[in-house]
Amino acid sequence: MIRVAINGACGRMGSEIILLALEDKELRVAAALEYHAHPQIGADIGAALGRGTLGLAVSHTLAAEADVLIDFTDPAASMEALWICQDRKMAMVIGTTGHTTEQKASIEDVAETIPIVLAPNMSVGVTVLFELVRRAAQLLDERYDVEIIEAHHRFKKDAPSGTAKGLVEAIVDGRKSEGAKVVYGRAGAVGERGQGEIGVHAVRAGDIVGDHTVMFARTGERVELTHRAHSRQGFARGAIRAAKFVFGKRPGLYTMRDVLGIEG
Repeated sequence: MIRVAINGACGRMGSEIILLALEDKELRVAAALEYHAHPQIGADIGAALGRGTLGLAVSHTLAAEADVLIDFTDPAASMEALWICQDRKMAMVIGTTGHTTEQKASIEDVAETIPIVLAPNMSVGVTVLFELVRRAAQLLDERYDVEIIEAHHRFKKDAPSGTAKGLVEAIVDGRKSEGAKVVYGRAGAVGERGQGEIGVHAVRAGDIVGDHTVMFARTGERVELTHRAHSRQGFARGAIRAAKFVFGKRPGLYTMRDVLGIEG
């Protein structure tokens, strides 16, 4: 049985992961972690999630033994967890987005000593979307304009989403266009659209879980690839799948492509 610690246990994603993990016979929730001033610190995580008493208190410190830590917090809290995992030689799944370039470099360094799955989106469907977009970018050259539209709930703190950034990377990789100009939103007299430009637009409204559309358009036609999340269960299932994958792996930085066994 794999012992998992959930960092950000009372958040939207953390709570969904815990609920699914409780039903998984291969997993045991060993720790439910939150920031030190969270109002649920000391409370039973089962009661906090409306599932009755489970005998596991929400804590700020990782006192229990765990095999994998799943992190859905913010970049600062994610880095704190990274150092703990490095110290304990514990595998890690990072679903947090918004890391700085320096923080990403630190994650890469730590991955030389422990196995880490890092992905801007844990959804299996979104992972497939990345592959479809990469292939479409190969087949539809720069004569096709590319626009990315992403929408999330009003509480999301970073923009564009980590998934949108991943889609940009998929397009650049597919076209081998490392020098492509990426434009984040447009306003004013911006002039004619540049060839090869990649447009990215962020919508923040209501309780939208997560929508991503990539549009390839040319005069006379357009191709659109879209993923819509109806709930957070898809992300949570992917995170659990990643935890099972990374358990017992050699040190290294893995992605959801590795988790799904996508080659190439």
